[in-house]
This record gives sequence, C-alpha cells and structure tokens, in this order.
Amino acid sequence: MAVLNSAQFSPTLGGRYYYEPEIYAKELERIFGQMWVCVGRAEAIPEKGQFFLVDLGGENIIVVRGRDLQVRAFYNVCRHRGARVCNEQQGKAAALQCRYHAWTYGLDGKLNGAPNIINSEAFDREAYGLVPVAAEVWEGMIWLNLSDKPAPIEEQLHEPIIKRFGSLDTWKRYGIGDLTVGKSISYDVEANWKLVVENFMECYHCGPMHPELCQLIPAFRGGVSYQAHVGVGSAFAEDIEGFNFSGKATRPILPNLSPAEERMYYGLVLWPNVLVSLLPDHVILHTALPMGPERTRVVCDWIFDSEVAARLDFDPMDAVEVFDLVNRQDWEVCEMVQKNARSRAFANGGIFVPTEQHINSFNDLIRQRIGAL
Repeated sequence: MAVLNSAQFSPTLGGRYYYEPEIYAKELERIFGQMWVCVGRAEAIPEKGQFFLVDLGGENIIVVRGRDLQVRAFYNVCRHRGARVCNEQQGKAAALQCRYHAWTYGLDGKLNGAPNIINSEAFDREAYGLVPVAAEVWEGMIWLNLSDKPAPIEEQLHEPIIKRFGSLDTWKRYGIGDLTVGKSISYDVEANWKLVVENFMECYHCGPMHPELCQLIPAFRGGVSYQAHVGVGSAFAEDIEGFNFSGKATRPILPNLSPAEERMYYGLVLWPNVLVSLLPDHVILHTALPMGPERTRVVCDWIFDSEVAARLDFDPMDAVEVFDLVNRQDWEVCEMVQKNARSRAFANGGIFVPTEQHINSFNDLIRQRIGAL
C-alpha cells in the first residue's frame, strides 16, 4: 500500500473566494476583463445582422455578424449619452439603433445616423462609432478580450492543450472547429464559477455522485482524473461500444481519430471558462460565465460531425442524456459547497487529496491574476 505524506495534501482556496463581492470584482476585472473568454459558438449567429448580448467583465457586450459575415463585438453603449443600444438578448437587425435619440450604427460599429447633427461640419462622426471589443473565432467558438492590447489568442489557448497532450496533434484530430451543435442546454447554477471549474477537474467525486457515468468509464470509480497526466485518457468499459446508456454505437467515429482514441474519453480545461470533453463520436463543450459571486450560467453544447448531423435520422439525445444527467449531479454538489462557503468551519478552506493536486494550477491562476488580498 502506498504511503501518503503531508506534502501530498494541500489547502484549497478559503471560503471567501467563493462569495466575497470584492474578490468577485477583481476576477471580473483581471480575469474576465483581461483574458480571452469564450462567450458561445459562432454558429449561433450564422447570418448577417444576427446578434446576441453577453455580460463580460462587468460590461454588456454586443456580439454581431457583419455584412461581410465577420463576427465583431462592441460595448453596448451609445456614444451619445450612454444608453444601451440593444435591449433584446438576441435578434437580427439591419442596423443597431439606440431607442433614446435614434443614433444608428452599422453592423461594423460605424455611426451612420444622428438626427439633426450627422451632417454638421463641427461633428466628427468617425470619432463616435461603437467602441469595439477584440473578437476572434477560434475552433468555432467566439472569444472576446476586453483589454486594450490583447495578446494573440493562441498564446493563451495552446498552452493548456500542449500541457494536456504534449502537442496540438491530438486536439487537431477532433476537428472541433468543423463540428456542428446537435443540442445545447443552458443551466443556471447557484454556485461560484470556480466551483464549477474545480469540480470538472477532478473525478474523486465520480464514484459517489456519478454511478451511471462509472458504468461507462470504470476507472472513474477509483477517483482518478487523468487530466493530471499528459496524453492519458479514460477507457470505456469493455462491453461499451458507444458513450450512451445503451452502450451501443449509434453514429460513426469522428473521421480523423487514431485507433487508440476510438474508445477513450479525454477532459481538459481551456482557461478561464471552457470545459472540454472529447469523445469518439462527439465533443462536449461547457462554457461557464459568472453571473454573480454565487451564480454561474453554464451553456453545454454537444457537437457532432457536420455530415452526420445533417442526416434526416440524426438524433443526438442518446449522447445528450448522459452528460445532462452528469451535469445536474455536478451542479447539485457545487451548490452543496456554495451553501457552506460562509461557514466559519470553511473560512480557511479544505484540502486537496493526492488525486486532486492538479487543481492547484487553477487556484494559482486565480491568485496570480487577482493579486494579494
């Protein structure tokens, strides 16, 4: 039997990290206001003029598909007197018009109309377009960055992939940017966003909380999370052909996978807010956005090979029902922790056991970003 020593146990974040408004404000400013953050799939706005709103880093942002089909983002603030330009959460428009005084902006953010002054020689219309936000479509996901001079997105996102797999090769074989959403479910979780990320990173809870999942991936019963081991995945049970409760294969394997990946699950986190589950015939993306110190909205997208998803008999629900159940079980335990975050018994936090030690990398990111408290 292995002998455990005290060095294999380390403290978690203290309870206040999960509820204090001051800490949350710093996270909005220094994490969600300075890093590249995923806000959804690009295919959610496939047509020119389609838009949606998102709260990010304490700001409300318009994400819109332009006439040139490029995805752009702007602060949802009229340059006249600061009213919100868009008030519907999503929609489609030929232009973006503020209802207050009818200032009108093109889908590229330029000011096209301002009643009574637009043609005034004293008014510089070029200086009063919507303020842009850096936006990139990477692997089919829309990523925004509120900082003034953001670093290239690859600098942030390639690092966790290489750390997980040793190179980009495994990631590329899944072709995530070419996959299509077969089902999307939005969940409101009454827990701090960090609890959602930390829970995904470990499988110490899988035995007691996910018995159905452990039937499909037996190694999870032992609490081992292979996210801590470079290139290592979790194998399906011997009698399982497909990742669903029937165990039967219902759709083809993704076309570029290696033989070793055809019966394997891989999990990883793309900091700060995307949880990735790679499976042989589909990929699951959880996008977590904080809605407050003790509330998180998680959008779960099940994405599939585009040709398979286009078939008349395509039905994603056998895949969806597995992780929908897992999700609801996970939100339950996250909310259980949140209820005790203010307890004096958790003021200094708890401990990470040996199989959870890799969560320290996430906690270190939080501490480095928000600084000393």
